[in-house]
Amino acid sequence: MAHVVSPLAPVNVPALPEIAGVTLAPAATGIRYKNRTDVLLALLSAGTTVAGCLTRSKSPSAPVDWCAASLKQGKARALIVNAGNANAFTGKAGVATVKAVAKAVAAEVGCTQAEVFQASTGVIGEPLNPAPIVNALPGLHQSATADAWSMAAQAIMTTDTFAKVATAKVKLGGKTVTINGIAKGSGMIAPDMATMLVFIFTDAKIAAKPLQKLLTAAVNPSFNCITVDGDTSTSDTVLLFATGQGAAVKSPAETKAFAKALDAVCLDLALQVAKDGEGAEKLIEIKITGAESDKAAHKIGMTIANSPLVKTAIAGEDANWGRIVMAVGKSGEKAIRDKLKIRIGGILVAAKGMKDQNYKEADIMPHMKGRDIKIEADIGVGKGKATVWTCDLTHRYIDINGSYRS
Repeated sequence: MAHVVSPLAPVNVPALPEIAGVTLAPAATGIRYKNRTDVLLALLSAGTTVAGCLTRSKSPSAPVDWCAASLKQGKARALIVNAGNANAFTGKAGVATVKAVAKAVAAEVGCTQAEVFQASTGVIGEPLNPAPIVNALPGLHQSATADAWSMAAQAIMTTDTFAKVATAKVKLGGKTVTINGIAKGSGMIAPDMATMLVFIFTDAKIAAKPLQKLLTAAVNPSFNCITVDGDTSTSDTVLLFATGQGAAVKSPAETKAFAKALDAVCLDLALQVAKDGEGAEKLIEIKITGAESDKAAHKIGMTIANSPLVKTAIAGEDANWGRIVMAVGKSGEKAIRDKLKIRIGGILVAAKGMKDQNYKEADIMPHMKGRDIKIEADIGVGKGKATVWTCDLTHRYIDINGSYRS
């Protein structure tokens, strides 16, 4: 099914610079899609360290299990990704496929199988034949280049309507290191994390354990704060590779600077995923303050963000603030009804247990017709706060998912 490019797609797409120690190559293998690339191979220099955050689904895909085991060693030499088939809920056949692919990549690259990381996205429950991937490896290996970032991002797409890329630079000891990221994600998006694949690369030199700490800290306020439909995937994978070909992250100040740049890349990619929600017309930012704790604020925000009634009201440009009140109340978190304050587009719409006496719906309509919708809710309990993002729910979401396998 052809997908119209999201109206929220970035207007200015950065050209990702080369990163020492990383080369990439896409291939069209026909796993599911015709006339498009669907496999990505990333080659990483010796000494590359790796960190990862994976789905918390109790029915993880075979590639997720493979990555979980490989992450324990903290070293990487290759990443192989396919789109169109998730290799999830495929039993022993799925395990056999990841083993076959790892063996073939390791032989091609000249590394151990544990240094090969894998990810798959697409239909659940259909066996993935390893042959198309394995047969493509020699050509992928030979054609890998340092400047194929845009093609790499396109190769991992499923129902995405645009490729997602982000980049940042940071000074370490007077030297500049680069962080590049590519992502896919459009539907089945909810922590932890989304049907979301994210691959981040840097030339910074940093050991696996501190790298993992930095990635976990970056994922929580970004990828774990977006939702499209409330559904957690079997395949969510975020991997961060550090080739060590550039400056080392040593001092606390350098760690802080690197973390800031990594956070920016993660948030950029996360918002692009939310903007590409299947059928999305509007990006919705929800800020919660006054909750009992930050954790409570996050839960309240996600409850609002996942409410079909809130999301469809916004799709219809209906400032139905009563649905926001409903969502706050059903979150299960402590709230004081008569202290609750709700703003939409900065305009106070409800306070003191009722509609604000100065609120006029006509004042808010220009905001509701825009692409970026802002919702604020002060819960009136404590000092907890959180910001989450989602998109509206349109009929195209049904169109896309009703025909996903056909």
